[in-house]
Amino acid sequence: MAEDEVLVNARARAKEVGVAPIGAGGGAALRFLASVLEARAVVEVGTGTGVSGVWLLRGMRSDGILTTVDIEAEHQRLAKESFAEAGIPAQRARTISGAALDVLPRLTDGHYDLVFCDGDKAEYDAYLTEALRLLRPGGVVAFDNALWHDRVADASQRDEQTVTIRELGKRIAEDDDLVSVLLPVGDGLLAAKKVWSPDAGE
Repeated sequence: MAEDEVLVNARARAKEVGVAPIGAGGGAALRFLASVLEARAVVEVGTGTGVSGVWLLRGMRSDGILTTVDIEAEHQRLAKESFAEAGIPAQRARTISGAALDVLPRLTDGHYDLVFCDGDKAEYDAYLTEALRLLRPGGVVAFDNALWHDRVADASQRDEQTVTIRELGKRIAEDDDLVSVLLPVGDGLLAAKKVWSPDAGE
């Protein structure tokens, strides 16, 4: 899928600082999910230089707010440049600099339509736990790099990141409160819809 100048520039910034953003196919899938959900509130773990953020914001409602978390403040400065180039009002992108597992617990329960995770792969399981608390019933959590360069499918690969992503897939597949799909775009996008909430009084 061809990307416009805004995304091309955002990718150039990513290359300069050594960030690997989501691919164009995964980005298009994020925009689609945000659009289908008519997302008003989205959390992103891993701002990078704004590639995925631009895709998400383009799919969200015009009054939607993206809360994006990254440990690198410099990356977020570059992301703000990308958002500005895309014509996105500054108030629609709330950047929070810090470690995801320090920031996510401070966000509001059941408030978000979509949570996108592209941070530390070794923390993916913890991100899922936080996302399930943050999402409203019917909300969606999505993880980039779900195939992890084809290492997840190779049982001989036992490094921490690969094992964590592999176990994440199993946990999601076995959770009756989630409906999931693994999209074979880029390095794999794993998405799961929260169909039930213990706080919903059902």
